[in-house]
Amino acid sequence: MRAELATARAEIVELRARLGKTSRNSSKPPSSDPPGARARPKQKNKKRRARKRGAQPGHKANFAAVPAHVDEVHPHRPSVCDHCDGDLGRGKLTGSSVSHFVYELPEIRPIVHEHRCLDIACAKCGLVTPAALPAGVPTGSFGPSVQAMTALLRGELKQSVRQTSAVMTHVMHVPMSTGMVAKTQAKVSAALAAPFDEALEYAQTRDRVHADETSWPTDKKMAWLWVMVAGLVTVFRAGVSRGSETARGLIGESFRGVLITDRWASYSWVAPTMRQLCWSHLKRDFKSFLDYDGDARRVGEQLLRETRRMFCLWHRVRDGTKTRAEFQLAMRPVRRRILTLLEDGRDLPSCRKVSGMCKHILKLQDALFTFVDVERVEPTNNAAERALRFAVLWRKGSFGSDSYAGCRFVERFLTVRATLRTQNRDLYAFLKDACTAALNGTAAPSLLPEPARVADRLQAAA
Repeated sequence: MRAELATARAEIVELRARLGKTSRNSSKPPSSDPPGARARPKQKNKKRRARKRGAQPGHKANFAAVPAHVDEVHPHRPSVCDHCDGDLGRGKLTGSSVSHFVYELPEIRPIVHEHRCLDIACAKCGLVTPAALPAGVPTGSFGPSVQAMTALLRGELKQSVRQTSAVMTHVMHVPMSTGMVAKTQAKVSAALAAPFDEALEYAQTRDRVHADETSWPTDKKMAWLWVMVAGLVTVFRAGVSRGSETARGLIGESFRGVLITDRWASYSWVAPTMRQLCWSHLKRDFKSFLDYDGDARRVGEQLLRETRRMFCLWHRVRDGTKTRAEFQLAMRPVRRRILTLLEDGRDLPSCRKVSGMCKHILKLQDALFTFVDVERVEPTNNAAERALRFAVLWRKGSFGSDSYAGCRFVERFLTVRATLRTQNRDLYAFLKDACTAALNGTAAPSLLPEPARVADRLQAAA
């Protein structure tokens, strides 16, 4: 009976811990948190800054106060003096004025070109020769600007096929059925293939890479969307598998840099000395230890304390208030205490969940503190997490893709969008240039940063 009671108590603790899992102590998304989930605890002894809503002092407006061009100027002059009620009809202008700008949208009317292919009868033989469309004229009904706008509505604004059809038909006055939306999307996807391949090849040569993955249902089956952030270039890849083969295809077999990821097993083909585990994920794992009692809870509390100390030191070296040599020196006792606590958690016989997690983390201990020893390595995988955020919101509204052709559009569009956003480049202009290049059979625009594009042109010229 004592043995059965001990087993039942251990099972109760395990079930309570499993029931208490939220986005704060596991990899579950915040949307899955139950209504009764505990809110984030307030930090003690932290001065609360009373800030008003809206722009703060020193905020710079991100739009021009004076427009680039003015189409019409409407002068207004007072007719009666505010001081003596005199007639200002013959008053003199002082030269000073206050301008008030009002923006209006013109009626959207698409430019429609009619190309008439005339049939000409030969004066010599009498046979008729029909004319052919010249180069640069689309064989379909939509030019590059319409194709780019359709892709912008589908991708950037996350509109469904029916919504895109409605906007193009009733707002842009370009008649477009749902079937034509899909066909136009396929053309844009083909136009983005070359920039996507170039960006993937470039990203696989970088020495600091963040990688992550999220679910992306395809054809009503479970599939995955992967992301790789390499500096100013971000690459997405949609695949049916979450295994290491897809990770190898994205990151590259010849990768020799530092890979920042979570503890997912698909990245285990990279040596731990060439990896950095995300400490945001580790922090959540340590929080899950608090759901248990006794030694497991004590280990979790101490690990969280050392993690906070580590992040405090990292923020100082990142902000420039502490040198890297001072940071490495201060991290020595922190590293030693964290590894000791993980060993203590590994040897806990009463909690298999905590023991197993500590054991798995210790197997990757060479990937815990790479950011301390190697410069330009982040301790978290926030870059990849932020890159996936837009895709997650898109997935919530679209429920993934209905076909693998749609997956190709998703991965290429997301690659273009994220990369251009990082480089502060215009998305619509790039889509239009890519569709124009595909129409004319010329080279597609590049997603690479400007120094890389210059180097590629010099190499090609040599």
